[in-house]
Amino acid sequence: MSDDVALVLEHAVEADVSLAFAWKFRTDVANWNDPPARFEIDGPFLDGTPGRTFLPGQEPLIWWVRHVVPERSFVIEMRLEDAALHSEWHFDRVAEHATRLTQRIVLAGRNATAYVEQVRAGFGANLAVGMAKIAQEMVAAERVA
Repeated sequence: MSDDVALVLEHAVEADVSLAFAWKFRTDVANWNDPPARFEIDGPFLDGTPGRTFLPGQEPLIWWVRHVVPERSFVIEMRLEDAALHSEWHFDRVAEHATRLTQRIVLAGRNATAYVEQVRAGFGANLAVGMAKIAQEMVAAERVA
C-alpha cells in the first residue's frame, strides 16, 4: 500500500460467535449481503484470488483477496487509476463465544484524492450500519448451523 493515504474509515463491532465461525462466515462470499450489489469470487478465499462486484447499470468492479492470515485478517483490494481501495478485515477473539470484527477502509495512492468523495459517500455513512448487519447475520447463521 502506498504512503499517499487520502482517506481512512474504520468501525468495529462485536458478534456473539466464535472466532472460527466469524472467519468462516465472512470469508464465504455467498454471505456477502449488500443489495443491490452481488459478489463473485473466482476460486477459494486465498491470497491473490480475484473477485467481482456487480452493481446495476455498471461494469463489474474487479478486486483481489490479499494478505490472508487465517482467523486473523484479510484485505480486499480494488485497484483504481493511480490509487487503490483496501478493505482490511480484522478478527479478534473477545471471549470464547464473542469476536470483534474491525473493518478499516483505506484509500491510498498518487491519485487517491480524486476518489475521496465517492468512497466517503459509498462507505462513510453506511459503515457502522453495515458492520452491525454483518454481526447480526453471523449470529443468526450460527444459530442454525
